[in-house]
Amino acid sequence: MGNLVKLRVMGLTFSQTQAGSYALVLAEDAGRRRIPIMIGAFEAQAIALHLEELKPPRPLTHDLFLSFSRAYGVELKEVLITKLEEGIFYSELTFIREGETVKIDSRTSDAVALALRFKCPIYTTAEILEKAGIYLEEKEDEAKSPEEPSPEEYEAYESKSLLELESELDLAIENEDYEAASKIRDELKRRSGAEE
Repeated sequence: MGNLVKLRVMGLTFSQTQAGSYALVLAEDAGRRRIPIMIGAFEAQAIALHLEELKPPRPLTHDLFLSFSRAYGVELKEVLITKLEEGIFYSELTFIREGETVKIDSRTSDAVALALRFKCPIYTTAEILEKAGIYLEEKEDEAKSPEEPSPEEYEAYESKSLLELESELDLAIENEDYEAASKIRDELKRRSGAEE
């Protein structure tokens, strides 16, 4: 299948064109091209939680899949974005168990969420990268979470102690309010960076 190009997850952003959607941005590992892929809110949440290193109190579908696979000795070897038709990306998962290889079709958003959890590489073809890749400059502080806190939220967080923020983070995770948890985590990271 042509020359393969390794990709990495660069981040998530709100879609400027489709309400309620997000753009998952994959970056060429050894280049400057980026592939934006439109995904839904649930899939964006699954990817953002992993990128933000937030642990839900109960496993989400992708976490459950990881646990199930590991329990039965199945490893995800790689993800391959195989084709692009009418703006839709198609992917394939390559699993290995006891030396046997199995390939399974997947939505690209699920494939990326699983690749992050299994810590396996993501590839596409040179042809797809040529067709869908765009040149974007990567910013050092590229947001990994879908939404930045508002100025009011920044002020509310700044007035709280680290202990209060950590308590609110635990409560947000327990209540499965991952958007709030992500913003609180960002504030905790900002403060730890300021202390260094």
